[in-house]
Amino acid sequence: MADAKIITFATIDIVFMILIYTHKITKRVKYIFKLLFGQLLETKYELTSNADIYLAFAGAKFTYSHRRFGNEMFFQSCDLLFKTGIEGQEIGTFLFDKNKAIFPVYHPDSAMPFDPFAASFFLVTRYEEYLPFIRDRFGRFDAPESLSSKNGFLRKPLVNIWTEKIKGILLKKNPEIKFGQRQFKFTPTIDIDSAFAYKNKGTVRNIGGILAALTKFNFSGIIERLLVLAGLQKDPFDTYTFQLQLQKKYDLQPVYFILLANYGKYDKNVPVNSRQFQTLIKSLADYAQVGIHPSFASNTNLNTLKTEIQKLSKILNREITQSRQHFLKLCFPSTYRNLINLDITDDYTMGYASEPGFRAGICDPFYFYDLDLETETNLRIHPFQVMEGTLKDYMYKNREQSLEIIKMLIDEVKAVNGTFVSLWHNESLSNSQRWKGWHEVYTDMVMYAVGE
Repeated sequence: MADAKIITFATIDIVFMILIYTHKITKRVKYIFKLLFGQLLETKYELTSNADIYLAFAGAKFTYSHRRFGNEMFFQSCDLLFKTGIEGQEIGTFLFDKNKAIFPVYHPDSAMPFDPFAASFFLVTRYEEYLPFIRDRFGRFDAPESLSSKNGFLRKPLVNIWTEKIKGILLKKNPEIKFGQRQFKFTPTIDIDSAFAYKNKGTVRNIGGILAALTKFNFSGIIERLLVLAGLQKDPFDTYTFQLQLQKKYDLQPVYFILLANYGKYDKNVPVNSRQFQTLIKSLADYAQVGIHPSFASNTNLNTLKTEIQKLSKILNREITQSRQHFLKLCFPSTYRNLINLDITDDYTMGYASEPGFRAGICDPFYFYDLDLETETNLRIHPFQVMEGTLKDYMYKNREQSLEIIKMLIDEVKAVNGTFVSLWHNESLSNSQRWKGWHEVYTDMVMYAVGE
């Protein structure tokens, strides 16, 4: 960052800018200050490693380094943001202002007893997911492996909370600093893993479904399937009218993710060549954003991923820029690199299958930082906080318990004016069989999020 630019600010806009001294301006330093100050706090700031310019500056300023200048405001740094490469970390947690903190510092004059910038970088970049870990049965880094789950802060957006604390510290000394006025946002997202339960799946798959139901003595499921195939009953997964009614009533801006894959063990949507399926996709795109739901098989095959994106692009006659991985299969950094190579700009996979909460410690979109390459990319990550399957199938919560958890997460996001992103499926809104009554959980979630 050129010193001339800083001098210009120092002489003209000192009331409207924060000057930050650090002994070394690295890519990591630039990235995390851009996120915390540029995006979350929406304020003007500049970084400098020139001590003379810093000391001569008459406006709001602080030091982020190992030691301080005289009586200047000071956040003691640890080494994480001044290194390159990925190393194993010995990380303990402690309480700070009723929340957990990591990366403690010990200078008595430090404004906070830990390094919030290194801590935020560690969580947001998913540093721990580059280190060796035990994969779950789908090859994923799952919640129980995470520092946040092990230490009880997965359900706290600590990056946002720490940033608000920094804001309060700065305002106490410099009340003239101008920060942006953030507002809570709600983004419902729907994954279409199986557009229809029975329709458009072909004779072989329907016969197989009937035989499977027989082995489980699921006679009600067999009757339902036959009634749907005979045109006497609506397909239970066809919940799109219900979704549209909620969208219009509460002015929602949903995002849909469509699975367009060849049939496989974990990929079982309606065949792509189904005209009714393609018509559905086009109708969804008329009133909502639509992205690709990359198949389980595509996670390790760039050509398969490319084919699926091209299929959706052809159906909609538009460029596809949004995605969420099927089964939430996210591998660092390969999954994101593949998306970047195929011009995906926004991904919504950041969350766990087994536990709700804040996988990256944040409830705002942020840009993926590739730790292997030490560079910020143009891929924007949209973390989600809760998936209905997590509550029902992993945690075995009933509807009332699930809604309580959902409301708690919404309250956490509202407290920091972040973005609450939910993950639901069309089938869980069916009010049928194992999802009986869950459409009410979804409706109650929407109403609570929008403030009704």
